[in-house]
Amino acid sequence: MKNLLSKLKELFLNNTKAGVGVCMVALVCILSFGAPLFAEHDPNARVARPHQEPSVENVMGTTRMGRDVWAQTLYGGRTSIAVGFIAGAFVMVMAVVMGVTSGYFGGKVDNLLSFITNIVMVIPSLPLMLVLASFLDQVSPIVIAIIIGATSWPWGARVIRAQTLAIRSRDFVHAAEVMGEKKHRLVFCEVMPNMLSILASAFIGTVIFAIMTEATLGFIGLGDPLSTTWGVMLYNAQQTSAIRIGAWWEILAPSTALATLAIGLALINFSIDEISNPKLRAQRIMAKFRREEAKQKKLEQVSLKEQSA
Repeated sequence: MKNLLSKLKELFLNNTKAGVGVCMVALVCILSFGAPLFAEHDPNARVARPHQEPSVENVMGTTRMGRDVWAQTLYGGRTSIAVGFIAGAFVMVMAVVMGVTSGYFGGKVDNLLSFITNIVMVIPSLPLMLVLASFLDQVSPIVIAIIIGATSWPWGARVIRAQTLAIRSRDFVHAAEVMGEKKHRLVFCEVMPNMLSILASAFIGTVIFAIMTEATLGFIGLGDPLSTTWGVMLYNAQQTSAIRIGAWWEILAPSTALATLAIGLALINFSIDEISNPKLRAQRIMAKFRREEAKQKKLEQVSLKEQSA
C-alpha cells in the first residue's frame, strides 16, 4: 500500500504532465456529469432563434433547431465519456483474464487462449462497427461500447501475457510457490500488483480510442440521432452547413470538449509510461538534476557578482 501511494504521489504531484492531464479530464467530467448545475436549458428543447450567436442567455449560441449548444455539449459529454469507460472496463476485464491466465498457467491453457486471442485480433473493429451500424440502421452508444470492448481486448491481452511470463519466472513468485501459496493468491497478490502501470496505461488508451470511435461513427451519421453526443452534434452541424453560414460555435463546442478530454487522458497515459519505464524515468530524473544544477550555478554567479560589487 505504501509503495502504491508513493507511486501515485510521484505520478500526480511530481509530474507536470499528469497534473495538467488530471485537471483537464476532471474539468470535462465535472461539467458533463454536473450538467444540470451548469446548464439552464434542456439539451433537446428549443430555447431561442435558430443559429443565434453566443450571448449571455446562450453562452455557446444555438443550433439550427434553436437548441442550446452549451447544454448539448455538457449533456452529450455524459454519453461520450460513458461509452469510453464502459469499453475500457470491458477491455481490461477480458485482457486481464485472458492474459494473466494464459501467461501464468502456460501449457495447453496458454495454447488455447493464445489461439482465441489471435483469432479475435484479426477482426478489424472499426470496419465491423461500420457494417453493423449500416445493417442495424443506427447503433446506440452502448452497442458501440460493447463492440469496441469485444474487439479491442486482444492487444492488451498479448501485452499482459508477456508481462505475466516475465513476472512468473522471478524469485519472489518461486518463493511464494515454495511456501505453499495458493494459485489465486499468487495471481492477485504477487503477479497483478506488479502490472498496475501497464493495466492503467492500457485502460486509458482504450478509453481514448472508444471515445474517438464513438464520435467518428456519430459524425458520419451511423450513430443514434436521438441521443445527444459530441459525434451527433458534429453530424448535425455538418448537415445544416454550420461553417458555411458562419455558425462556428456549433463546431467549436463539441470539438473543444473532445480535444480537451483526449489530450488530458493522453498526458496521463504519457506520465504513467514515464513512471513505469525505467529509461524514461531516468531521463526525467537527469533532466531535473540538470535544471537544479543550472539554477545553482546561476545563484552562485549572482552571489559572486554581489560580492565583487
